Amino acid sequence: MNYSKPVIGISCGDLNGIGIELIIKTFSDNRILEHCTPVIFASNKVINFYRKSLPELNITYSIIKDFTRINHKQVNVFNCWEEDVQVTPGQLTETGGKYAVLSLQTAVAALKQKQIDGLVTAPVHKKNIQSPDFTYTGHTPYLKTIFGANDVVMMLCAGNFRVALVTEHVPVGEIAKHITKEAILSKLNIINRSLQKDFGIDKPRIAVLGLNPHAGDEGLIGNEEETIIKPAIREAKNSNILVVGPYSADAFFARRSFEKFDAVLAMYHDQGLIPFKALASGEGVNYTAGLPAVRTSPDHGVAFDIAGKDKADTSSFITSLFECIDIINRRNGYEDNRKNPLRKITPAILANAKDEIIEE
Repeated sequence: MNYSKPVIGISCGDLNGIGIELIIKTFSDNRILEHCTPVIFASNKVINFYRKSLPELNITYSIIKDFTRINHKQVNVFNCWEEDVQVTPGQLTETGGKYAVLSLQTAVAALKQKQIDGLVTAPVHKKNIQSPDFTYTGHTPYLKTIFGANDVVMMLCAGNFRVALVTEHVPVGEIAKHITKEAILSKLNIINRSLQKDFGIDKPRIAVLGLNPHAGDEGLIGNEEETIIKPAIREAKNSNILVVGPYSADAFFARRSFEKFDAVLAMYHDQGLIPFKALASGEGVNYTAGLPAVRTSPDHGVAFDIAGKDKADTSSFITSLFECIDIINRRNGYEDNRKNPLRKITPAILANAKDEIIEE
């Protein structure tokens, strides 16, 4: 694989959402080809359907059925199906979900077999992807299962602002029972490792939020902070992870305390994602940390309300694409550094080493 120009797979998402519109808008700009070789997992017929509603854009592509025939000078479309499929933009249909899953499964198989270097997933709808053969609540648990990972972390990224979750798509009434010391420790270990390997941060600083209002107020408003979260933080510190908390979530974001950290671990979905999406200015990326492969996606959904209307904003999708490319290259550089006995010592590393000596 050529890591200066990686092969990036793109799953098409729900056929009736904004996914394919985002793909056409993004890859109609040929400058993208200077940075990666795209392989879109869909059907040229569906792409042509949406292309008609975007006449001002010119996207050209090669149709492939064999990864040995990838054209590195053009966008590639890997036809996951040949049959005609009814596309009804803005509608939640069984067909839209069925073919979204087919695109995803084909792309993930290629990712696992290293026929592509990374994957960007367009949005799916959690309801119509369900079937006896696909019982996952989204991309993250599916990828965890397919790659046989013990655990993964859903991490939202916007530049140096990163929010990770202990629990993901869990009903609010069930969140507390999923907050365990073991779960928090597992997430912290994955985040710490990912920040080093995927984001090039030698000594990551991680903040942990409390579960209850005011982080429990010393046990007055729930005791999870005292019995679960603080012991997990202490144990993580004993494993040389630089972690601080638990913080009261409202004050933490209101005071922009996240700017002092490389990542924030939230206890549940809305606790972390509401402030993230409010502050990320539409350029957030959903990254699955803990996988042997690289997968990113935009931080929004299928947007049925604007599907097929040429209103979709590509900001998050394009950022996801470039984050995928960057993480692949950083991982490659990280592995090269590990193999090199004459690893370059930067002034920052040297300064940190001196500080440690003084502290001791």
